[in-house]
Amino acid sequence: MRIDRWMIGPNNPRCAMFMMLFVMAVHVTLLCFADNAIAQDNQPPNVVLILCDDLGYSDIGCYGGEIDTPYLDKLAKDGRRFSQFYNTARCWPTRSALLTGYYAQQIRRDTVPGVKSGGQGQRPDWAKLLPERLLPYGYHSYHSGKWHIDGLPTKNGFEKSYSLQDHDRHFYPNNHTLDDKPLPAVTKTENSDTGETYYTSHEIANRAIEQLEHHSQHHGEKPFFSFIAFTAPHFPLQAPLATVEKYKQRYSDGWDVVRKKRWERMKEIGLGQNVQDMSEVEESIGPPYSFPAAIEKLGSGEVNRPIPWLMLTPEQKEFQISKMAVHAAMIDEMDVSIGRIVEHIKQQKGRWENTLVIFLSDNGASAEIMVRGDGHDPQAPAGAGASYLCLGPGWSTVSNTPFRRHKTWNHEGGIATPMIAHWPNVIKPQSEPIETPRHVVDVVPTILELAALPKQADSNRRVEPVEGGVQHPPAFAGESFLEDLQLDVAQNTDVKTERILWWQHEGNRALRWGEWKIVAAGKDAQWELYNLNVDRSETHDLATLHADVVDRLVKKWHEMTAQFVMHATTDL
Repeated sequence: MRIDRWMIGPNNPRCAMFMMLFVMAVHVTLLCFADNAIAQDNQPPNVVLILCDDLGYSDIGCYGGEIDTPYLDKLAKDGRRFSQFYNTARCWPTRSALLTGYYAQQIRRDTVPGVKSGGQGQRPDWAKLLPERLLPYGYHSYHSGKWHIDGLPTKNGFEKSYSLQDHDRHFYPNNHTLDDKPLPAVTKTENSDTGETYYTSHEIANRAIEQLEHHSQHHGEKPFFSFIAFTAPHFPLQAPLATVEKYKQRYSDGWDVVRKKRWERMKEIGLGQNVQDMSEVEESIGPPYSFPAAIEKLGSGEVNRPIPWLMLTPEQKEFQISKMAVHAAMIDEMDVSIGRIVEHIKQQKGRWENTLVIFLSDNGASAEIMVRGDGHDPQAPAGAGASYLCLGPGWSTVSNTPFRRHKTWNHEGGIATPMIAHWPNVIKPQSEPIETPRHVVDVVPTILELAALPKQADSNRRVEPVEGGVQHPPAFAGESFLEDLQLDVAQNTDVKTERILWWQHEGNRALRWGEWKIVAAGKDAQWELYNLNVDRSETHDLATLHADVVDRLVKKWHEMTAQFVMHATTDL
């Protein structure tokens, strides 16, 4: 609208009329804005939570790996990467923490002295899984893949579930269920080893897509939560043989060279902050559990220590190259399966733009070497269903570049996970990673906040009165990282420097308090101390130099441990 001088003046009736029209226009505009804001508030995002199994920090392309992962790389390019996201170092504790917002020890899902706990522990009633918390707010929840949590999916808020209970076979599982009802074992056929009839990553994606199709047909535009838990690249190392063949030449230089190349790529793509250099290879550290009979079954090509590649015999080199080729093929096939799920969501108008995708791993890569399931046929091609191979410490050290140790340990190699978040409506692409330390216990509080749940503290923590008065379960161990997703620029490690994170698994212990981290490898081991702002590879132990810091962090570790034991003994 053009405004001339004659229109302006306290005694001009045209001015008064103009001002009245202007105010009305502004009022209408504000009402429209408010209506749009309300409409957006009433449309919480769909959430796709993708968890893989035993993936190392540097295994995928957008974290420095040489494995082809174009779909995950695209999610990272158009979304955000987290450089300091943590898990619990083991599969079942991570899954419980991921879906409850509590440390596994708080809810009896990792070992607590004097309490029935650990892998067979049962959660207290107050430790509900995320789908149950989302049910009252209009979400429909689905699960496809590995479970490894106490209880059954459909008894814990999931409307549909494909649960792969057999963790020893990728081509013909014996134990899997649909909506918690047993399915027939997959029959071995001539084509089973190639994946033409069944392969875990393919089937997990198939079932997830079926569930999303069911949601579209029966629930329209209502929000969904899809938990997709791939069993790849967990041992046994098995994959379609054509994909395995694709990678064999890629690893002919050996693990020393591959690790160095990964580290160079990581620095190029912004993942070298806080790491002066890669950790030294610990040649004396082998698998966390000793299975000498397995080494014998696997033959003279197996090596249970990350010794220099040049020290291996030609037979050992060939065997090790084949193992890493299968590991890479498993990740490749998982990425393709993720791509199929993404493309399915994109086909539904408006869905993709308001869908938050989170991708991460349950622990670091594994140094384990064992033989289970159907045993190992040394004559079978590497990766075939008749073979039973494990990554082992040589390649696990590569997968966890640039960090120390492996799955089960609380050093960074065991607990640091790649983490990607993608949400077109909210997340602005940023090449620099989010540096704020986060943990799997943060996922539940984040999803609850972004779902705009009212009065989160009361509605999610309060329980019905019981005899003796009202009792309250513990506050979530995690905190929302929604603000990280909304940032226009990268965030550095100076933010929230006083965040405290706690770990314990099978005697391995750690606590991070801001820049400082104490860690001990075993219940009788001495505490080590590292400044993670400059030494995330845990190369320079400062325990002797800063004994006062060690004392402060150890005291806090024991305080939190005692608190979690108290939680684990509380039934409300």
